[in-house]
Amino acid sequence: MPKRGMEPIRQQQYIEATLAVIHEVGPQATTLSRVARRAGTSTGLVAHYFGDKAGLLEATFRSLARELGREYRRRLARAHGPLERAMAFIEANFADSQARPEVISGWLSFWSQVNQRAELARVQRVVTARLRSNLLHDLRALLPAADAAHIANGLPVMIDGLWLRAGLSGGGMDFDRARALARDYLMTQLAARTEEQRHEYAG
Repeated sequence: MPKRGMEPIRQQQYIEATLAVIHEVGPQATTLSRVARRAGTSTGLVAHYFGDKAGLLEATFRSLARELGREYRRRLARAHGPLERAMAFIEANFADSQARPEVISGWLSFWSQVNQRAELARVQRVVTARLRSNLLHDLRALLPAADAAHIANGLPVMIDGLWLRAGLSGGGMDFDRARALARDYLMTQLAARTEEQRHEYAG
């Protein structure tokens, strides 16, 4: 039996091995035995922690979501004011940890299965709702509620598209350029809606 206290460490090792296998052979060909070989352990031990392939993949995708959340919180801790906090949303999504080839393959695999697996759809809904709620809170400190909601709806979609383009082979864009475009979108939207407010007050 695994030693007490080793479970989280061992589980994370298996999750890292799973991401590596997904990157190498794709989600369909990912098996407990391949993950075990990659981690240098037995298939039985992987099954002990995760049950089956579905459990292993769900744990892996939840780990991706937690890491994105950690990146966001690290940047929020250094942010001063609502604008920097809104920018932290962008910075987290384009962090170095999110640009690792294995992580890119993991997220692409996750998204490809969301429509077929209810448990993954729940993970996606929770992650999306939590991040949007935080973003909306910060934007409301800068803009009226309707304008803040408009940007809070549009910015995550823009980020997803830019991240996907940067992550795909032959996408024609790197993560630095994608990050810059996301920042530009946010600043342009803020400037345009602030200008609209000036005209309304002037009128």
